[in-house]
Amino acid sequence: MDDSMQHHKALPLAGNSAVPFFTPGVIVIAILAAAGVATLMARLFFGLGAVTNFNDQYPWGIWIGIDVASGVALAAGGFTMAFIAHVMNNEKYHVLVRPALLTAAIGYTFVGLGVCIDLGRYYNIWHVMMPSMWQGNSALFEVGMCVMIYLTVLYIEFLPIVCERFIGRVNLPGVLGKMNGFLDGLLRILDKTLARVMTFFIIAGVVLSCAHQSSLGTLMAIAPSKLYPLWHTPVLPLLFLLSAFAVGLSMAIFESILASRSFKRPIEMHVLSPLARMIPLLLVVYFAAKVIDLVNRDAWPLLFEANFRAVMFWIEIGVGVIIPTFLFLSHRLRRHPAWLFSSAAMVVFGVVLNRFNVFVTGYTPPYSEGQYFPAWTEIMLTVGMISLIVLLYRIWVFIFPVLPAEEEVEHA
Repeated sequence: MDDSMQHHKALPLAGNSAVPFFTPGVIVIAILAAAGVATLMARLFFGLGAVTNFNDQYPWGIWIGIDVASGVALAAGGFTMAFIAHVMNNEKYHVLVRPALLTAAIGYTFVGLGVCIDLGRYYNIWHVMMPSMWQGNSALFEVGMCVMIYLTVLYIEFLPIVCERFIGRVNLPGVLGKMNGFLDGLLRILDKTLARVMTFFIIAGVVLSCAHQSSLGTLMAIAPSKLYPLWHTPVLPLLFLLSAFAVGLSMAIFESILASRSFKRPIEMHVLSPLARMIPLLLVVYFAAKVIDLVNRDAWPLLFEANFRAVMFWIEIGVGVIIPTFLFLSHRLRRHPAWLFSSAAMVVFGVVLNRFNVFVTGYTPPYSEGQYFPAWTEIMLTVGMISLIVLLYRIWVFIFPVLPAEEEVEHA
């Protein structure tokens, strides 16, 4: 185990009688997840036309805008916290790395699933792994490769947590018990090997994340005739990357407070409040880049037109950037859990709305005969996948040492 993993003790929640796995809320989430899986099965067996309102003019909808584009952005907490805690060697933030890493790993897994769901011929997804089919000039190819490689890196980064959970505890039943010693030795070797090379994977994860966070913006930057001028810009990749930095830290705060409330744990304010001080600077840089871009392209007059898109843009910037910036700047509000959570939630909402606006609201095909609105089954699948992510997060923190031991939080 690398040194950074030893500073803070983490424990699985299983065996904690004060935190039962099943609660009324968890049961509701499980039902929604089951409904989402059922919708997924209908999509896979009966095709896109049976469960979506897609057509030749609108080949994508909320599955790309929310499940994929927003999912990638919200999973940015993994690489931002890894950079701050490990690359910048900020000791006190190590307690946030494992939860952020778990959120990123589950999130990116479902991003890949979301891409498969949206593909008409999902069974051909393996083509991206065939060098003979690569197209180096394709922005989507770069996104696909980066996501696939980064997801592998995330799984590798999570392996030390798996090793920590099972080293000395391998206890296979029956005849398989003869392999206990072998598997335990294998886990110890894997753990020591990973400790020597983990720095490489952490840095690779940061680089890969920056690459594909920006590449998502490239996907729409190459469609000037189809994207509304409030959002279409040649610097869209830069804007996507800057917003990912801000939402990565906000998501770490959002997830930490939500998990603390759900699992009846002390909120890690000694870590979250200092972390929140970094977010206003990131939001100001992002906001300045947006303003400079709008002025430079002479697109700012569109902000004052009385239409739905202008309203959506103002909500995105006002609620997602301007208001949380002032809230985060307040020393008193940063130290109040409710205000801190609300501020982080606003940034998360703003980035989700931004991705939705870029891929759905602002998208207008040249020969459209109507406006896209998602079918109820599209909404059901999105809600179901989000519920499944929450359920899997709960399962993993019960099984693996992800969250810090409560006594460390209480005495910090």
